[in-house]
Amino acid sequence: MQLNNTSKYAIRILNYIANHSKGKLLSARELSEVLDIPYKFLTKIVTDLVKEGFIISIRGREGGNKLSRDPSEISLMQILNAFNEFNNQAECLLGIGSCDKKKKCALHDQWAKPKSDIEAMFSTTTLKDLDRKNIKI
Repeated sequence: MQLNNTSKYAIRILNYIANHSKGKLLSARELSEVLDIPYKFLTKIVTDLVKEGFIISIRGREGGNKLSRDPSEISLMQILNAFNEFNNQAECLLGIGSCDKKKKCALHDQWAKPKSDIEAMFSTTTLKDLDRKNIKI
């Protein structure tokens, strides 16, 4: 399983803000440069993060971005859901269209448990949990 770029970038943006803002606002330009995310793409993601209530964005010369709530209150699943990462639950792991209990692919039953475990991991992991030294994100 691989997350789409938008979801990966959203997690990285929120994680960086959570761990580096220290009460100050972070500009989109700074986020783009530090995280090596194309500026236009980053601003689109930040706009979506504001709409979804993860970020407060303040415009102007002294403006920037900060988290709207404590990192311990933001799960990775909330972020992924905001970007429709898990909307297509019936999509076949093997890429052969829809896959459900009535019309199973060869891996459907074996994939059910790992898929559930992955969803549980994303649901129970918060931005605060990602705050560890020497871990790349």
